[in-house]
Amino acid sequence: MKKTGILNRHLSGALAELGHGDGVLVCDAGMPIPDGPRVVDLAFRAGVPSFAEVLDGLLAELVVEGATAATELREANPAASALLEGEFPKLELVSHERLKELSAGARLVVRTGEARPYANVLLHCGVFF
Repeated sequence: MKKTGILNRHLSGALAELGHGDGVLVCDAGMPIPDGPRVVDLAFRAGVPSFAEVLDGLLAELVVEGATAATELREANPAASALLEGEFPKLELVSHERLKELSAGARLVVRTGEARPYANVLLHCGVFF
């Protein structure tokens, strides 16, 4: 049994399968999930687990070379916007509709219980060397 890091066996296993260039969509409870990507649904109740908690755990285990979020995030959810812009100084912003299109190409979707709007980010996996 693992004693640190992500303990959820489904999420931990899915992360181990990722490679350079793969996309990971971390999304709120309301984001439409496309057919295709593997989905690990962590949503338990509204707000649990939060987008920030899940993102923090993922960033502790993944090499991320970039991220994409919706432009609408800035106005609709300033807290999530500040979090993402703090983590990713070169955060790419696209329309929410475009983010939904891009999410179809993700290898993994991690659904949180987040109940604030536009708390979604597409992470672009990097390589550790």
